[in-house]
Amino acid sequence: MRRSTDLAVRREITRLIMTDIGGCGRVIERRLADTSLSGARVARELTSLMGSRGKPGMIVSDNGTELTSSAILRWSQERRVEWHYIAPGKPMQNGFVESFNGRLRDECLNETLFSSLAHARFVLAAWRHDYNTVRPHSKLGGTTPAEIAGQRV
Repeated sequence: MRRSTDLAVRREITRLIMTDIGGCGRVIERRLADTSLSGARVARELTSLMGSRGKPGMIVSDNGTELTSSAILRWSQERRVEWHYIAPGKPMQNGFVESFNGRLRDECLNETLFSSLAHARFVLAAWRHDYNTVRPHSKLGGTTPAEIAGQRV
C-alpha cells in the first residue's frame, strides 16, 4: 500500500507510530514507524521490551485494531500483564501520552515531509535521542530523562 507522493508517505507513516514511554523517568524506550503494525508485530515488540526492561504492571492504550487484536489479548493473558483500554473518545484518560503525542506531532511530524519509511525512521530516531538525552524537562527538575533513568539512551 505504498503511495508515491511525500504527503501520502507522511500520512501513512504518522498514523502508525507506537511509542513506549517508560515510567516516571519519561524515557522513550522504543518507537516503531511502519506502514502497518499488526497485533502480532506489537506483541513481538512488547516481548522484546519486557526482556530488556522487565514486566510492566499495566499497559494503558487506546482501542486501535492492532491493540485489540487476538494476538494482543493472547499476549497479555499468557504473560499475565494487565491491559487497560481507555474509553473511546476519552483521550485524557491517558493524558500524559496524549500530551506527548501532541508534542511529537508539533515538533517533528508536522515539520517534516518524509520521503520514505527509512527517512521517517531516521528523523524519529534523532528526535528520540534529543528528547531523551539533550532536552531538559521541567517536570524532571531540569534534567533529561536519560539522567533520571541513569542510562545512555
